Amino acid sequence: MSTLPKSKENPGAEPSSPTLSIKNVRKLYHDLEAIKNVSLDVAQNEFVSVLGPSGCGKSTLLMMVAGTVNNSEGEISINGKPVTGPRPEIGMVFQQPVLLPWRNVLDNVLFPIELLKLPRAKYVERAMELLAMAKIDDFAHHLPRQLSGGMRQRVSICRALVHDPSILLMDEPFSALDALTRDEMGVELLRIWQVHRKTVLFVTHSIREAAFLSDRVVVMGRRPATIIKEMTINLPRPRQIGLTEDEQFNQYVRGLRKAIEASHVR
Repeated sequence: MSTLPKSKENPGAEPSSPTLSIKNVRKLYHDLEAIKNVSLDVAQNEFVSVLGPSGCGKSTLLMMVAGTVNNSEGEISINGKPVTGPRPEIGMVFQQPVLLPWRNVLDNVLFPIELLKLPRAKYVERAMELLAMAKIDDFAHHLPRQLSGGMRQRVSICRALVHDPSILLMDEPFSALDALTRDEMGVELLRIWQVHRKTVLFVTHSIREAAFLSDRVVVMGRRPATIIKEMTINLPRPRQIGLTEDEQFNQYVRGLRKAIEASHVR
């Protein structure tokens, strides 16, 4: 079972109870076993990436945590309470921004507030603060079609954070972006995370992205997917893109790549 890391401030301390706990989870689609015996604990404010090849079940695992897909066996809990459906303490960022084209940026960010039937007027200031932090507040009254791909994805991150969830789930949110914009968005995400310190479960098939963003990376093998390796990333924060030229960073990348390659010959 993948267990919680010890405190960075007090390495000898016992790990605290997990914010997110996944225990012996299995997912069946009729006769197809997509996920097999996955266990993972994620601590409060920890940034954990789930890394693996396309089609291995990473997104399915994320959707089970989100409560939008039922697990066939095992248990998923948040702060000790079983996940039986969508939960308000979860924010979700998808591969595509999925913005409503007829609503401006501010109205898109506030959309979860309407779904949760919260008082909109109380959240306008927070929405604008998030947009300012993401450096797109000047575009609050623009339509999505007037924004670049990277800007639209920033809007989707602000939307996921507006109701102040404790857990942020991210399903390959930068996969559709060009390489330069993807790198910039990784730095931007860490800057926002550093301020808000959410518990993050981030799905990706990019080895370098996982190593750059994460406190910890878990590697999933081919279907039926299970966790085949876990790696703690002991690199200083805050992180800048120049870190990717560092030899220690590239040692982590090589180790993760070797784990994925080994999974292909099981």
